[in-house]
Amino acid sequence: MGFMDENKGAFRGHAAILASNVVFGINIPVSKLVMPEYVPSFALAFFRTTGALLFFWTVALFVKWEKVPLRDLGKLAGASVFGVLLNQMLYVVGLEYASAVETAIVVTFTPIFTMLLAALFLREPVSWMKAGGVFLGLCGALIMIAGKYVAGGSVAESGKNSVLGILLCLASGVFYAIYLTAFRHVVARYRPVTVMRWMFFFSALFSVPFLFRYAAGIDYASIPSGIYVLLGYVVFMATGLSYLLIPIAQKNLRPTVLSVYNYVQPVTASCLALILGQDTFGWLKGAASVLVFAGVFLVTRSKSRAQMEREPEAAHRRIRGFRSI
Repeated sequence: MGFMDENKGAFRGHAAILASNVVFGINIPVSKLVMPEYVPSFALAFFRTTGALLFFWTVALFVKWEKVPLRDLGKLAGASVFGVLLNQMLYVVGLEYASAVETAIVVTFTPIFTMLLAALFLREPVSWMKAGGVFLGLCGALIMIAGKYVAGGSVAESGKNSVLGILLCLASGVFYAIYLTAFRHVVARYRPVTVMRWMFFFSALFSVPFLFRYAAGIDYASIPSGIYVLLGYVVFMATGLSYLLIPIAQKNLRPTVLSVYNYVQPVTASCLALILGQDTFGWLKGAASVLVFAGVFLVTRSKSRAQMEREPEAAHRRIRGFRSI
């Protein structure tokens, strides 16, 4: 029965993190349409934080209330700093300064950061299978990005300050990796709604006094209705729904497995371009997709620290059983 429950939990985790990264993948081009022409980056961070705060506290009214001790509230405050405040704010500002392709490339390095930090914080082994899976996924994601932008003739595209944008997105990836690894245990103790309710409460508490003036300075009458729809996607889908799904995955999957799904984001962006008729499907994209999902498969099949620790025990039991025959 425990094995069946474990399998169900793993399936839920994979489904949740896959869906989350599909939504994040769509969010990159959507955010570029919203800012900076209509909404400055800090104002977008304000809308994401306050919108998600309202979303999670509203959802919390319809589920059983969980009491969180003061000690764990402090840990969730720390998680909000790394997983929401620094990660989201630096990413949004980096996305304004860097181009879409530069941002997409930087996102692919998050699994590497996570694998190294998981070894540091959780003493997870960096096996050849895990490292090979991360490398395969990285190659697939980079080929996908190169095939989309270089072949499309937009290789020269760059942001208004690419170096700053890339550095901010890199820092965002590091902070997200810290969140996935260092705060995994406290996140796993509570329901996803409880975790996100408090994380966005602390995030809003720390950031809204600073960000409000950027949102107040927008000329809302000049924003087309279509941009409001895209803004709604960024706030409620790419923030509310995606952040709700991440704790479900954190409860059931290891940090490196979670982060390797980042490679799905450029695949999603490419599929979106195909659907909109902005791109065509070729062997290069097919090969890149195979590499991405092969990399994800290898990382999910690699052994965790707990599994490696159980192996000598199981072998010892088998030997004792053989001797008793």
